[in-house]
Order: sequence, then structure tokens, then C-alpha cells
Amino acid sequence: MFSTGALIIGVKGTVVAVDRATGETLWSTHLKGGQFVTVAVEDGAVFAATSGRLYRLDPTTGDVRWSNELPGLGYGLVCIAGASSAALFGENKKRQDASHASAAT
Repeated sequence: MFSTGALIIGVKGTVVAVDRATGETLWSTHLKGGQFVTVAVEDGAVFAATSGRLYRLDPTTGDVRWSNELPGLGYGLVCIAGASSAALFGENKKRQDASHASAAT
């Protein structure tokens, strides 16, 4: 089971799970491709992208469950967003709007 205490980061072509409480590295997975790695956690699943490739990683071990070469789209940066991300951005926008409205009064 995925630990909610884990912070998932992308750095130098690698996805790393770090324990939030201790800073201990739980697992590390190097991905084929470039240096910049985008990561997202969606419903307990870990997704990562680098150099035009998308990966799903096992949240407890970091093992690659599947990858998608995204054929025909090149090797550029990949942005990942899912339902949870959209909800998070929506809540942030609501807070910003409320802050601006209260500052205007």
C-alpha cells in the first residue's frame, strides 16, 4: 500500500520516494530519457514523465508497471494532470478569488 508519508520527487532523470517524517529515501527509479522529470500522484498511483515518455510506477517499490512512448509526439516536456490535480487547482483558484474579493472591499 502507498504510504501517505511519502513525498514523490523527480530529479535528474529519476523518481524518488522520500519519507516525509524522516527524510529517508524509500525507493529510487531511474527513467529512460532526459533530466527533467514531471511527477503526479493520482488515487495512490505514481505517474512520471520525461523526454516525451509516460510511466506508471508501483507506489511501494518504484518498479515500472507500464510505459507509453507517446508515439508521434516527440521528446519534449510532459505535463501531467488528473482529476485530483484539477480539483486542487480549482480550490486554489477559489481561494485566490476570495482573497482578491475581500481585499477589494
